[in-house]
Formats: sequence, structure tokens, C-alpha cells
Amino acid sequence: GAKAVVLCSHLGRPDGMRKPECSLAPVAAALEKLLARPVSFIGDCVGPEAEAACADPPQGSVLLLENLRYHVEEEGKGVDAHGAKVTAAPDAVAAFRASLRSLADVYVNDAFGTAHRAHSSMLGEGFEVRAAGFLVARELEAFRQVLDAPAKPRLAIL
Repeated sequence: GAKAVVLCSHLGRPDGMRKPECSLAPVAAALEKLLARPVSFIGDCVGPEAEAACADPPQGSVLLLENLRYHVEEEGKGVDAHGAKVTAAPDAVAAFRASLRSLADVYVNDAFGTAHRAHSSMLGEGFEVRAAGFLVARELEAFRQVLDAPAKPRLAIL
């Protein structure tokens, strides 16, 4: 019964800068084909454009936000245009997280590979309803099978 689905993700390591090769715009086109329905690509993941697009989307719509890692506040660090390391200011991180929070009512994390990171989008901060997605559930089930009923012979690579 969701009115709309708002998707956010990252692609590559743009280190807090907009890099065209890391844009999620091509992903929106691929999603349209997979879902057989329109996907609205939003040119940013936070701020006025994203907030306006997510405030009252049409019933049944799918929105894909631009790369989270275009903002240094996502990972907390990055590099500037000259390659110098930069750290996100705490108040900027708080504003980034607040903007992300304003985009949806429910937080679903389906990024198993980055779920252990303290990135802004991984925390689900401020959401009363948080859930693991299907990919995370499949990964946890694979762990359960290995831990509860491992096949023999066993091999663990750490």
C-alpha cells in the first residue's frame, strides 16, 4: 500500500563531487525497462529539488534520486576539486540526514554490502519504521544456512 517508492543509491566513488560517469540517470532508464513503468529521475538526492519531488508524488510512482555519494555528507569525507581531502561539517551532515529523512515515511535498507558503514543513508536516522529489504534477507538466510547446517567439507575464507 505505498503511495510511491523513492529509491536512493550510490554508484562508484565520486568522493563528494558530481562526476557524470557516476550518475544514476542511466539506472533510471534501465529500471523503467525492468519495472515496465515510468521512473522519475531526480537530479539530486537532498535539498529543494528532491524534497519537492517527494512531497506529494503521484500514486504508484517510482522516483530514483541522484547519487548519494555526490555529497561529502554521505560518507563524511571526500576530496575537493584539487584532490585535497575534506571532511563534512557536523551541521552539514545533520542537514543532509534531515533532508533524506523528509523524503519518505519508511526506510528500507537493501544494501547488504554497505550496511555496516556509518554513511548517512545507511542509518535510517529519524525513521520510526525501518526494515531490511529482500537482498539483505537473502544474505542473512545464506549466513544462517552456513552457520546452522554447514555442508561438509567446510571452508571459510576471511
